[in-house]
Amino acid sequence: MAKQYDVLIVGGGVIGCSILYQLSKRGKKGLLIEKKQLASRASKAAAGMLGVHTELNGGSPLYRLAQNSRNMYPDLAQELIEVAGMDIEYMENGMVKVARTEEEEQNLLSAASEMDQDEGVEWLPSPKLSAFEPLLSKKATGGLFIPRDGNVSALKLTNALGLASVRLGAEVKEYTDVYDFIVEGSRITGVNTSLGPYYASEIVVAGGAWSQSLMQRIGVTLHAFPVKGECFSVKYSRKLVERTIFTEGCYIVPKAGGRFLIGATEHPHTFDETISVSGLMSLMKKATDLLPDLIHAEWEQAWSGIRPQTQGGLPIIGRIEKWEGLSVATGHYRNGILLAPITGVMMADLLEGEENQLLHSHGGSFRKWK
Repeated sequence: MAKQYDVLIVGGGVIGCSILYQLSKRGKKGLLIEKKQLASRASKAAAGMLGVHTELNGGSPLYRLAQNSRNMYPDLAQELIEVAGMDIEYMENGMVKVARTEEEEQNLLSAASEMDQDEGVEWLPSPKLSAFEPLLSKKATGGLFIPRDGNVSALKLTNALGLASVRLGAEVKEYTDVYDFIVEGSRITGVNTSLGPYYASEIVVAGGAWSQSLMQRIGVTLHAFPVKGECFSVKYSRKLVERTIFTEGCYIVPKAGGRFLIGATEHPHTFDETISVSGLMSLMKKATDLLPDLIHAEWEQAWSGIRPQTQGGLPIIGRIEKWEGLSVATGHYRNGILLAPITGVMMADLLEGEENQLLHSHGGSFRKWK
């Protein structure tokens, strides 16, 4: 007789693992199914920035959601050490959004006016920016310092969430293909896989950019598309910057061990993970223009990842109206790591039939999908 679960999650990236972890904390019997290994796609490729203000401001429907999610990280990092024995390398090192032109400066100042005062955001004119981060290019006209933003290891975060879930009683099946859904009337009761059928009271699709193709098998269109991003990393014998440096088209994230992660290109509507010379050259030019001493760094590696984007620009988090027992959490685009903790909580609340006020105060990012 087939085993029955409370919740079955399709997709072993950071979103799927976060949902599984939150449900496991509540005593739910959960199963997560992943085609490859945990964190083998976008979650492995991510730089791990917790940048509430990288592309959001006070006018975005995701702003409060992102703030709440980022603020969960100190406690989550400690939990994962205690439950999984894994350090996710959480750092609240702050971020500097650099302006290189007068127009960029005005745009940053305008964005800063919409940010919460308790974020402690400060505009640094060029002389003060030079004192703050001495090795940044003198071409910068100034920078917006955001002290509460930080970063984690995206790979370690995802694996820690998965391991913690297992230690709390969940099951994870890697290298398992999901072929289609098991349908009984108007309800989705399980999935057919390369290891046979699995059944659950609730099914959650959290397959990132691959969610769309699976949902289309039961007539559901998510209006989402893949976006490839290329990145690379280098090592340097000393710390070049203390904080994450961000500007349009390029970010530099300092990591433990003298590593620096640099990204990311944007190639929409492709699942081709090939790394292009032109993409890397473009990133190198932007990064060394920002931080000239990077030209002396030691090359480490390059990679690409496929991120899930939606036509409306907001993640899809909620139940599928057409099918009972089916929900989806995808479309987080460049904010998957940032929004993972709050997405896990919201989905766990939803599946338990609880009211989460964040769902209603951020109506643009949560709805029923036909």
